[in-house]
Amino acid sequence: MNILVSSCLLGAACKYSGKDNFCAPLAAALQAGGHVPVPVCPEVYGGLPTPRPPAERRGDRVVTEDGADLTAQYRKGAETALLLAEAAGCRAAILKANSPSCGCGQIYDGSFCHRKVPGDGVTAELLRAHGLAVYDETTGPAWLTSLADRQKEGHV
Repeated sequence: MNILVSSCLLGAACKYSGKDNFCAPLAAALQAGGHVPVPVCPEVYGGLPTPRPPAERRGDRVVTEDGADLTAQYRKGAETALLLAEAAGCRAAILKANSPSCGCGQIYDGSFCHRKVPGDGVTAELLRAHGLAVYDETTGPAWLTSLADRQKEGHV
């Protein structure tokens, strides 16, 4: 199965700090299940540089700590990620937890004080709205393992 995956989780140095968030359990689960990761970095696709200032979601907007509004770039990146997912036939995505773009179920609150609140990043929200199942690196490996188990049992 083709699965949209945050590029930073696959080892690409595209995180806001210029580093990666490589997730070995996720890479192992993708490989074990024979899945094809389709790498995506919505921030880069939206035209933002690497490295870049940290940003957080405040309601429908995405801003930096000094107040620069990056909402248009985050929306453009989300729309590009959706087009990529559709073109590759992805039915699911595994995205970076807590990110203002990729976070699913929980994101930083916009205060830049490391407080988390329920919510989705811009890309996760758009992908869900278009019917994709969205996981993060904490839930994705377990989902992939359960998917593999169901495939072995003939349920998928």
